[in-house]
Amino acid sequence: TTHYLFIVVVAVNSTLLTINAGDYIFYTDWAWTSFVVFSISQSTMLVVGAIYYMLFTGVPGTATYYATIMTIYTWVAKGAWFALGYPYDFIVVPVWIPSAMLLDLTYWATRRNKHAAIIIGGTLVGLSLPIFNMINLLLVRDPLEMAFKYPRPTLPPYMTPIEPQVGKFYNSPVALGSGAGAVLSVPIAALGAKLNTW
Repeated sequence: TTHYLFIVVVAVNSTLLTINAGDYIFYTDWAWTSFVVFSISQSTMLVVGAIYYMLFTGVPGTATYYATIMTIYTWVAKGAWFALGYPYDFIVVPVWIPSAMLLDLTYWATRRNKHAAIIIGGTLVGLSLPIFNMINLLLVRDPLEMAFKYPRPTLPPYMTPIEPQVGKFYNSPVALGSGAGAVLSVPIAALGAKLNTW
C-alpha cells in the first residue's frame, strides 16, 4: 500500500510542478514570447520527474505513464477554463508523451541502465520536446488575438500581454530551446537519480 501511495504522491506533485513550470506556454498569451523558457523548464521537469518515477518502479513505460497523467490533468484544466467561457484555444496543452516515450525506449534498449537513461534519454527529451511543442503552437488560432481579447483575470498589470518580439532577441527559438533543454536535462536528471539512491 505504501508503495502505490508513494507513486500517486510523486505523480500528483510532479504534475503540478511541471504544469506550473510551463505556465508560459500553458496560456496562449505568453506562448510565443516565452517559448525558450518553456523548453528549458518543461524538458528538465519532465526528465527529473520521469527518471525518478521510472527508477523507483524499474519498469520501462513508466515515463510515458507519467506524461499521460500530466496530459490528462492539463486537459481537465483546459476544460475548466472552457467552461468559464474562454475559447478552446485559450490554453495550449503541452506535448509530453512522445518525448517520454523516447525516454522509456532508451531505458528499455539499454537494458534498464539508469546512466544511459539519464544521458541519452535526457538528451532526446531536451531535443524533441521543443520541436513537438513548436508544431503544437503552430496549430493555435491567432495567439495575439486570443491574448488581447481574453486576458486572464489573475494577471497583474505588469504582466499585461504585449506584442511578441520573437525573432528580435534570438533567431530560432526551436534551436535555442532544444539546445538549452538538451544540455540542462542531463545534469538535472542525474541529480534526480542521485537523490533517488539516497
